[in-house]
Amino acid sequence: MTGSPRLSLRIDLSNGARLGPGKAQLLALIEEHGSIRAAGAAMGMSYRRAWLLADEINRMFKEPSIFTRHGGRSGGGAGLTPFGETLLGACRRMDAESRKALQTDLAWLESMQSVEFAGGRKGDDEG
Repeated sequence: MTGSPRLSLRIDLSNGARLGPGKAQLLALIEEHGSIRAAGAAMGMSYRRAWLLADEINRMFKEPSIFTRHGGRSGGGAGLTPFGETLLGACRRMDAESRKALQTDLAWLESMQSVEFAGGRKGDDEG
């Protein structure tokens, strides 16, 4: 067996929005690359899918998380608003704290894995 158990945190907000590892990764990559297109490409998704996801993130909260600059002399691009930076920081903290809090239980689960089990159904995220 290789690797340790993976933990992914998804938060279902009361307004129906979901904040999980994919949206957090998109925010981080927009911050890193300065572009929705480049962030999407780094995640293996089309520009349209990345743009729609960025738009959804901007509509989920009272304040937008991502700003865009239209092309021109200085070129276009995107980045995180101050709220977006705070949101990304919160996502990273919640992820780290959940891993820390569950470290003992995750180690126990890893030690109890059956070596004969070949894997579950692909896409089964209900556990």
